[in-house]
Amino acid sequence: MKLIDIVVLVLCLLWGCKQEKEIKLLQLNIWQEGVMVKNGYEALADELARADADFVMLSEVRNYKGTRFCDRIVASLKERGKTYYSFYSYDSGLLSKYPIVDSAVIFPENGDHGSIYKLTADWEGKRVCVYTAHLDYRNCAYYRVRGYDGSTWEKMEPDTVVASLLADNVASQRDDAIRQFIADAEKETAQGHLVFIGGDFNEPSHLDWTEATKDSADHRGVVIPWTVSTMLTQAGYKDTYREMYPDPVKNPGYTYPADSKETEVSRLTWTPDADERERIDFIYYYPQKGLKLLQANVFGPRGSIRNSMRVQENTQDVFIEPLGVWPTDHKGVLVRFCY
Repeated sequence: MKLIDIVVLVLCLLWGCKQEKEIKLLQLNIWQEGVMVKNGYEALADELARADADFVMLSEVRNYKGTRFCDRIVASLKERGKTYYSFYSYDSGLLSKYPIVDSAVIFPENGDHGSIYKLTADWEGKRVCVYTAHLDYRNCAYYRVRGYDGSTWEKMEPDTVVASLLADNVASQRDDAIRQFIADAEKETAQGHLVFIGGDFNEPSHLDWTEATKDSADHRGVVIPWTVSTMLTQAGYKDTYREMYPDPVKNPGYTYPADSKETEVSRLTWTPDADERERIDFIYYYPQKGLKLLQANVFGPRGSIRNSMRVQENTQDVFIEPLGVWPTDHKGVLVRFCY
């Protein structure tokens, strides 16, 4: 693209939103509330304040020692000049700059098999429903391709049979959780409400395991229609990152494992002898008239872990890199819309 084309595109985007409002959303797995990294909680609060998102979807909320993480992080953000609202949740969580008019548990956490929560808020006169998901981490079939069991992470012979991989994948509760989300959100989209879902899905996208990527990141030639992303696509939802960057070769957008330089590599990888880099953290939206996606960025360091080594991603992905300590083993997704 020529410079003049870029200038025209930027001007069009700016003009297109001149009479419209912007909405910004952040998704981030906070790795046990930041406690796994030295000074991680304070760094987490700093990064959330810097992101300054209207809505935040969090994974790995634990409420350690009887504390309420929602109250603690809201207070910490207030100290940093940011006002947010939240509500009690476990495993996943939500923050909103706008008063929450309703909240609900869509898929309750049970036996560490994941969760989905929902908030409803009025944003600039428009009803917005934001869902946060931390999906089941067991039966992660994409690890089987790399020669590791997706529930025990013990070494095994690589499994490259699509039918076998999908059978193991749906033995998790990820598809059950997303099915519940789709059913609930359908009632909201039918009324014209804006609907977003973000989270650590613990499962890749079918848009990333294609003919073009089958020989990258230890995919071992496999092309596979991963379950959750296929379900969401069939229900009409759009993957923000792939909408903005449709080429998974130029923009793989890996979100895991992130290189937290304060942490030993052995604590950042589940598969020390394999390349497990994946995009497993997402923000999806349901298209509504007037809703325009403007920007999607990887929120976190350029560094990743590959075969137990720290590497810098040499891709066309645009990173919003941390200013100091990175508090988690994931990278997040930060997106902007106008409406």
